[in-house]
Amino acid sequence: MIKIALHQLKFHAYHGLYKEERTAGNDFEINLTVSFDEPSSRITKLEDTINYAQLYELVKDRMAIPEPLLETLVMDIARQIKEKFARVREIDISIRKMKIPLINFLGEASVSFHKQYDVIT
Repeated sequence: MIKIALHQLKFHAYHGLYKEERTAGNDFEINLTVSFDEPSSRITKLEDTINYAQLYELVKDRMAIPEPLLETLVMDIARQIKEKFARVREIDISIRKMKIPLINFLGEASVSFHKQYDVIT
């Protein structure tokens, strides 16, 4: 299995249930790992792997669309990755919301999603 990972992607976006999140926005950090079966020979061409630049663009585009729940967001990103890259066998994604709009809440919140896909033979 080969893994491609994008770590600590930073976005300012407007996800959340609270009015201030939808108007002022929030800072988010995403960690993403996708896995796929290794080919029978060496990988020597971009077409034989998962292009991490395309992964980043997909995540960036989806982060630009406001969503009330981070759970919906991580599942949507995973679905879009699988649709674009059929060879993906496993996806791990987490989104951290850096500022929580709750009184006396000191910390961050995150949502993680893991999905394994069956091998099609």
